[in-house]
Amino acid sequence: MRFRHPDGTVVHLAYCANVHPADDLPGVLDRLERYARPVRERLGVARLSVGLWLPRPVAAELVADPRALRRLREALTAGGLEVVTLNGFPYEGFGHEVVKTDVYLPDWADPARAAYTLDLARVLAALLPADVTRGSVSTLPLGWRPWWDAARGDAARRNLDVLSGGLARLEAETGRSVRVALEPEPGCVVETTTDAVTHLSGLDPDRLGVCLDTCHLAVAFEDPEEALARLERAGLPVVKTQASVALHASEPGAARDLLAGFAEPRYLHQTRALAGGRVQGTDDLPEALSGAAALPDDAPWRVHFHLPLHADPPAPLTGTQEVLTGALRALFGGPAARTDHIEVETYTWTVLPGGTTSDDRLVAGIAAELDWTRARLTGLGLKEET
Repeated sequence: MRFRHPDGTVVHLAYCANVHPADDLPGVLDRLERYARPVRERLGVARLSVGLWLPRPVAAELVADPRALRRLREALTAGGLEVVTLNGFPYEGFGHEVVKTDVYLPDWADPARAAYTLDLARVLAALLPADVTRGSVSTLPLGWRPWWDAARGDAARRNLDVLSGGLARLEAETGRSVRVALEPEPGCVVETTTDAVTHLSGLDPDRLGVCLDTCHLAVAFEDPEEALARLERAGLPVVKTQASVALHASEPGAARDLLAGFAEPRYLHQTRALAGGRVQGTDDLPEALSGAAALPDDAPWRVHFHLPLHADPPAPLTGTQEVLTGALRALFGGPAARTDHIEVETYTWTVLPGGTTSDDRLVAGIAAELDWTRARLTGLGLKEET
């Protein structure tokens, strides 16, 4: 879906296909036909943007085999689908029964991460619609903090320099610009926009920037307008925004049983509490609920659990839609658009309490989220393009 900002910027709205991950190209093609096309049809639009997740083996195959790349392009065209952004955060195995901290491997200290990301950029340059000259790839924020040290930081900076050079060569060869966005996430080296300024300043702003995930922003108790101003002062562009909502408990002590229902075994659900004006947290929700590191239950909690944008969890729990709408207002409510790629990223539909497992329910949920976001964008004065 495309929208025109009053300043003339075309803003692309996609949904992230990591909600229905596939480990090989036939699986990717199946998911496009099984989910993405029906989402487009349910929305009643002629064209739908999909933020593809392509695991490492699929990205390598598409780079090496022009026939495979042609199959993917033809499937997108047949389904009325387009791709302007890729999610390059998970390397592979995002559909495994247990993902947890494996999602941060390999990190940016490992040259394999740069090689994978460059392959994604090459694929994206070939998939961009004819009338689009700029794409984006989101990636992890350097690495998982407990594993990090100065030597890994130096190696990461070298690998990011390699990435920047490769992106420049790709643009010279293809005429297509692909930018890579590092995504602050709780528990990582870059958890907040303040961390982004500390660790990412000085990177090539024409090639590298930030992916602002609004669930992560909320979990860190950051204010969207202040966060954006901080990034702009540091010269860090918002390459991409992931529209997402975190789980919020104003009184966690009164909602412990409901919170426990969100403590599932596949994904990591970092939890933060705002107590006495200070943010403290745990690496996963079970640790917040009990044990030596349990968080105070008389202060508000936010949990890294991507909730459906348009629906509330069971009361008294709520979602952080106000952070998302505040971020959209800050990004698009002014005289100039501050980014041009939005990706709805609710990858947790199938692990919600009473999970959404049927194809029809998943399609309906994704479509409802996109429709919710569409209404917010048009409410800010953007015009939907057909």
